[in-house]
Amino acid sequence: MLRTLPTLLLLACGFLAASAQTPDAAQLADWLRRYPDADANHDGVLSLEEARSYREKLRAARTGANPRETETVRTGPAAPSPTFADLAYGAHPRQVLDFWRADSATPAPVVIYIHGGGFVQGDKSRARESELLRECLAAGVSFAAINYRFLSADTALPDILRDCARAVQFIRAHATEWNLDKDRLATFGSSAGAGASLWLAFHADLADPSSTDPVARESSRPVCVGALSTQFTYDFPRWAELFGEDMVARFGGRYNAPAFYGFATRDEVMGPAGRRVRADCDMHGLMQAGAPPFFVQSDADAAPARTASEFLHHPLHAKALVDRARELGVRVVAAVPSLGLQPAAGEPRSLRDFLLRELGVETPSPIAAERSR
Repeated sequence: MLRTLPTLLLLACGFLAASAQTPDAAQLADWLRRYPDADANHDGVLSLEEARSYREKLRAARTGANPRETETVRTGPAAPSPTFADLAYGAHPRQVLDFWRADSATPAPVVIYIHGGGFVQGDKSRARESELLRECLAAGVSFAAINYRFLSADTALPDILRDCARAVQFIRAHATEWNLDKDRLATFGSSAGAGASLWLAFHADLADPSSTDPVARESSRPVCVGALSTQFTYDFPRWAELFGEDMVARFGGRYNAPAFYGFATRDEVMGPAGRRVRADCDMHGLMQAGAPPFFVQSDADAAPARTASEFLHHPLHAKALVDRARELGVRVVAAVPSLGLQPAAGEPRSLRDFLLRELGVETPSPIAAERSR
């Protein structure tokens, strides 16, 4: 239940609304520690939009106002209803997706959103609040948002990653029916959704040309990826390379548990079978020359992590991926200001611009054009 609006948040969020300035990553991280309920998509990172939305909800609780009305003004036109909602790509209740078909006379590119939430929470419905959804549709690009199974006694990380792959294959299998160009498919996400997107890009293609299942015959690899507040690998013991053993032990939580990989003991995780599974979840290690290009962004502060959220979303994750890509000659656009990484001259400055460029869409969307006037 929303509590009475704290003085600090009232002042802070009033500053957000009234000032041309914006809070830095440290301020947002501090607000997240104080008001964890503000993290609407539960990805462990408080965005400016989430801070504003939380302010409006708290204000509405005090005044009786309708927060939805305020949000509509703030976020612009509501997203259109999906062409298909909760379409099953598998048997589990969470193996479903939403799809928005672009108005296009020719087969359209498609952008797929993978939600965050640490593989234990979150939902595809978050995409409906995204301006990128409306911008893609305005540019003639179809859009999809997927759910996947959560970590449980029956579901480990490799299962979840393959859920994401199956969703990509399912969408490609419907390319003719949905008027899609399946050779122009991108994925993006934040936190866990970012890592899953990178895994799809760097893992060997899961297509099985000999399968009797038409979905399984399709490619699982996107042609480009957007990764926001990502992790660099899901071979979790490797995190000590960036942060040291003490910090991994302090903040690792469920990711240190053998069940994360589907094992019962730590010895199994570190043994031959565990090494094979961990290597298969290691986006950083799986990256090879010729991999799809990617956009990586982190607005977090580069100071040593003080919380699990800062640990999971530290900008050193992004830098490790950028360093590996540059070593291999993989194209990468990096926006990590706390570490001095910015798009070079001529490179796209935003995720939207990156995705549309890589998908061969040159015309700016009406939404972006209106915003620039």
